[in-house]
Amino acid sequence: MTWDEKIKDFEIFLRFERNFSENTLDAYIRDIRKLKEYAEEYLDNVGPDKIAYENLQEYIFMLSKQKFSERSQARWISSIKAFFKFLVEDEAREDNPATLLEGPKLGLYLPDTLSLIDINRIIEAIEINSDLGKRNQCIIEVLYGCGLRVSELIDLKISNINFKENYIKVNGKGNKARFVPLADYTSKLLKNFILEVRPKSKINKKYEDWLFLNSRGTSMSRVIVFLIIKELTDKAGISKKISPHTFRHSFATHLLQNGADLRYIQEMLGHSSITTTEIYTHLKTEELRDVILNYHPRNINA
Repeated sequence: MTWDEKIKDFEIFLRFERNFSENTLDAYIRDIRKLKEYAEEYLDNVGPDKIAYENLQEYIFMLSKQKFSERSQARWISSIKAFFKFLVEDEAREDNPATLLEGPKLGLYLPDTLSLIDINRIIEAIEINSDLGKRNQCIIEVLYGCGLRVSELIDLKISNINFKENYIKVNGKGNKARFVPLADYTSKLLKNFILEVRPKSKINKKYEDWLFLNSRGTSMSRVIVFLIIKELTDKAGISKKISPHTFRHSFATHLLQNGADLRYIQEMLGHSSITTTEIYTHLKTEELRDVILNYHPRNINA
C-alpha cells in the first residue's frame, strides 16, 4: 500500500461520495500530501497503513510551531481524521491512529447501510432492457449478494466463478483468496450475462477473463462503479450517501440480522480479524435499542 494509491482513492471518495467542492477537495488532498512528505522525510517513508498516533501528534506539533492560524490547524486535523476514517471504512486499516488527535473526537464508526427495500429500489431503477443495464444489474447484485470490496469486484475473473458448485473465488487484501457462495438468483444472472450479453461487448485480448469491462474492453475502474451507483441512487430517490462499500456493509448487516454467526460473516467478508467484523454487532445493538425505546411499555407510557 502506498501513499499515492490511498490518496487517489481518498480523492475519489471525497469527490463522488461526499460531493466536496473543488476548493475543499484540493485543501484536504493538499493536507494529506504534506503528511506524506513528512512521512517520507522524517519517518523513514512509513506507509499510511503503518503510521502511528504518536507520529501524527509529532507532525501536528511541528506544524503548530510554524505560527499557522488556529483555523489552518483545525483543518489539518479535520483532513487527517477524514483520511484515516476513510482508510478504516475502506478496510485498509483496522485501527484509526487519528482518533485521539486534539479536536472534535470521532465516535464509534457505524457504517451506513441500506434496507432490502432500498436495495430493491436501486435495482428497479436499472434499465435492464439494455446490455449496459444488464451489466450494471450484475454489478449491484454481486456487490450486495457477495459482499465484495469494489477492488475485488473490478478484478473478478470469469475463471474464478464455479457455476456447478455456485461459488466465486475472490482474491482479497494481501492477495488472500476466499470462497464466497453464490445465491441461485445471482448465479443465474451472471451466467446469462457471460453467455448472452458480454460477448456483444468490445473485449481487449488482455482482459478476456475479466468479468466486468468498460467501453474500451478493459477492466473497470473504481470511479466507474461509483458513478453507476450514484446515478442509480439518484434515480431511485435515495438521499443517503452511498458508495460500493455500502452494499458490503448492508450484506453483512442483513446476514447478522437474519441470525448468521459472526465467524461465518468474517469468512465471507475476508476480514483477518474478528474485531473488524464486530462493528456490525454495534449496528444490531443500535437496532435493538430503537426497538426497546419504541415498544417497551415503560417508554410508551412515559
